[in-house]
Amino acid sequence: MGYGEKRGNYFRGRYKNEKGKYGTLKDEHGYVIKFKSKPAAKKAADAEEAKIRAKVWKDPDKGLETFAEYVERWFDDVDLASTSMDNYRRDIEGHLLPEFGDKPLKSITARDVSAWEKKIKEAGYAHESVTTYRARLHTVLSDAMDEELIDANPATRRRGRGRRAGRVRSRGPEKVTTTPLGILLIGERMSVLSGRDDEFVANVTIGYTGKRFGELVGLEPQYVRDEAIRVEQQLVELDSGELELCPPKDDSYRTLDANRWLVALLRALVARKQPQPCPCHGRTFVFDSFGAVRRWGRGGGPTLKDVAKAAGVSTGTVSNVLNHPELVHPETHLRVTEAIAELDYLRGRTAEETAAHWRRSSFGSRLFYPAAHGRYRPEEAKEAKLGALVPIQADPWMPGTLVQGRKAEARATACWLPIALGLTPHGERHSHKMHMEEMGMPKVLMDERMGHIDGSVSARYSHVSDEMRLRLLEGLDRNWYAALDARLAMSRRSSVAVLDALLMERAAQLAVEGR
Repeated sequence: MGYGEKRGNYFRGRYKNEKGKYGTLKDEHGYVIKFKSKPAAKKAADAEEAKIRAKVWKDPDKGLETFAEYVERWFDDVDLASTSMDNYRRDIEGHLLPEFGDKPLKSITARDVSAWEKKIKEAGYAHESVTTYRARLHTVLSDAMDEELIDANPATRRRGRGRRAGRVRSRGPEKVTTTPLGILLIGERMSVLSGRDDEFVANVTIGYTGKRFGELVGLEPQYVRDEAIRVEQQLVELDSGELELCPPKDDSYRTLDANRWLVALLRALVARKQPQPCPCHGRTFVFDSFGAVRRWGRGGGPTLKDVAKAAGVSTGTVSNVLNHPELVHPETHLRVTEAIAELDYLRGRTAEETAAHWRRSSFGSRLFYPAAHGRYRPEEAKEAKLGALVPIQADPWMPGTLVQGRKAEARATACWLPIALGLTPHGERHSHKMHMEEMGMPKVLMDERMGHIDGSVSARYSHVSDEMRLRLLEGLDRNWYAALDARLAMSRRSSVAVLDALLMERAAQLAVEGR
């Protein structure tokens, strides 16, 4: 039986909860309910015990912990891949905790969520980012609702709420794609930027297999087979800077039918490079980075300016110490060499100094972006700000040779035009899917190749046949040779060795055929 207890100038209701302990009647915000009389307090306490006996009672203290406190527990309980955990932590700590961290779970309303979403949209965040952040909030609050800490999820969208007729809320900017010729030309430019064949072969591999970036970086020679490429793993960069070897996304293990010319490109690259096991995983991979080893973690190593500052001299003096030591005073030479040793300054790129793996950011900004856009990525990602043009010498062959060093723009005779503005490395994966659709490939084959799962009933009765695989390879062959022919029409030679050999081989083949 409940009872009323006098507390100063008011009475509070006391009831025995489901654990046999006495609790105090509180409102939805966790404040003690104050009654004017003892009978009123007892009546309310008896009603609360009746809810307990009927098993419809809810603990009023539940949901009073703050969003930040719950998220801390939530992270301890979830079991996600390392990359997913990084993504969740980055989004929640960067965008949810500043807004909702101090609020009790029960106090977060749908109006609060809508106001927050509107605020970050006005701050300029991309549509996809806003959608992702709200999805993270919905996931956390759904788990809180499952624990009966809150009665409803305030981040759930009500269908049609605030939507104009014909407007699709989830519609975002169109994903930029490119043609088979675009894939070839971007790969050629990437090799000009890196000074080796690897990037051409890598870009063609993405464009003709639809591999994710992590799956490409994690490709080992043993998975390049006679007529297929096996996707068994991916190598992904965590927020800590560590590269983790893990299963492909969503466990999308698969065997990709590959054209003979693509297998030949990959195997020829491995034969030329003779890759050695990487120091971080002890595994041998087809591709490695073209950049110097990062001695100082994610931020890269010290620069020439760092050495000059440490030695108290100009960058020109440091350059003379490295290139013309006879021109430098012995005392200054000693001071500079000591600074170089202290900072562990690493100059240039050699085979022994090559970093073990590409990083997504450097791969995009130093290779893919300038190759596809014709400009280097601007330091600040503002629409109104354009990056510097890529200076080249147009002779002797297309696409020219890269001009580097001081006054490169003045010494250049040309620059690159954009191939596909807005294209990203993942956009080439989209391009591969688009090319398969243009060929009229069945959905079941495309899903298998892209590593997607169709959970519909009809998909259970759809299967990939050998005829489908043959048609796909024939279509990819047509795209590849059409791209080579179009490239031949522009110029019969290339400054990229692997493509130059392909062009000469194709030209000889066409001559024999009388074309």
